[in-house]
Amino acid sequence: MSEATYEKIKEHIDNVADEIIEVSRAIHAKPELAFEEYFACETLTNTLDRHGLEPEAGVFTLETAFESKINADRDGPTVAVLAEYDALPGIGHACGHNIIATTALGATLGLARVADQLPGKIQLIGTPAEEKGGGKELMARAGAFDGVDAAMMIHPAGMNLASMPCICVAEVEAVYHGRSAHASAMPHKGLNALDGLLLAYQAISNLRQHIRSTERVHGIITEGGAAPNIVPDRTAGQFYVRAANEKDLAKLKPRVQACFEAGAKGSGCEVEVKWAGVDYLDLNTNWPLADQFREHAEGLGREFIPYEEALGFGAGSTDMGNVSHRVPSIHPMLAVAPPNVVIHNPEFAKWAGSEEGDKAVVDGAKALALTAADFLLSPALQEESKHAYDVSKGLV
Repeated sequence: MSEATYEKIKEHIDNVADEIIEVSRAIHAKPELAFEEYFACETLTNTLDRHGLEPEAGVFTLETAFESKINADRDGPTVAVLAEYDALPGIGHACGHNIIATTALGATLGLARVADQLPGKIQLIGTPAEEKGGGKELMARAGAFDGVDAAMMIHPAGMNLASMPCICVAEVEAVYHGRSAHASAMPHKGLNALDGLLLAYQAISNLRQHIRSTERVHGIITEGGAAPNIVPDRTAGQFYVRAANEKDLAKLKPRVQACFEAGAKGSGCEVEVKWAGVDYLDLNTNWPLADQFREHAEGLGREFIPYEEALGFGAGSTDMGNVSHRVPSIHPMLAVAPPNVVIHNPEFAKWAGSEEGDKAVVDGAKALALTAADFLLSPALQEESKHAYDVSKGLV
């Protein structure tokens, strides 16, 4: 790609920087939960409308999803830039999805500035419900990523990383049904649903001693009973089961299922075990694209730590993993906070709405846009990323 094209992209993103930061701050100030991101969706699509990019909302089966296309009728490869914008219960944008959304927005506006020089298509895809519900997987099943040759997004963090360490996760709810009775006068008449749930919880705690270091099971009691003098006839808990890959997850889930069933047998209660319809997969990073992103971000003054070092800090999960097993994908991380401030923490939400967060919006938009342009303009990079993906999937 010519240096003049690089400069046009960066210059245009600088020109719209105040606008995209304002959008980031607005979304940050009004956090919305999964599948309920109406304000964020409207704010993002209105901004695209003002720039003549004609977004369509309510796409791929989800009300708060949207899509905007550039060069839709042009031959050539297609690159998708992904936006997330849902928040967390109680702690708002403690995962910084306001930054994810507006880096994607800014990158798309930058690419639109040089659209006539790009031999391919760009899609900005607004993907709801990353924190819960697996929005990207639901959209993928509806065809959102059909025909996409590369997909990319960033995630805010406490450090700069070429890729986010990720493992698989499955969500499950267990509901126990017993029989209520007076806990003092006639406890023998009752079947204690809380006992069933606690037996299962303890069994899962014991199971943790005998699973891999890359595996996790953790959960909460969401319904524990109405009053101490009533034997609980209904209780519920929500749990996450994590593993390094889809194969290990498939082996671990039945072991957790057995813990729930043991709780029912031990308490004499019935149990409903409700596994979510979407499992989040591990992240299949496309390293040719990730390295390209890192070079562009380093050119903006950011320093990256080696990915291998980050593996010692633990791993999260994202439905971007599901996309990465369909098309070549990247999910790098940009620092918006000190390294000791972790995501999913109220302190991180403050940083996501700070000047450091604003800087990440602009830097992330530029690095994403330059990486996307590189991909569209370089047949060699297209081939290299495709080969890396095929190798990762055992296709060659």
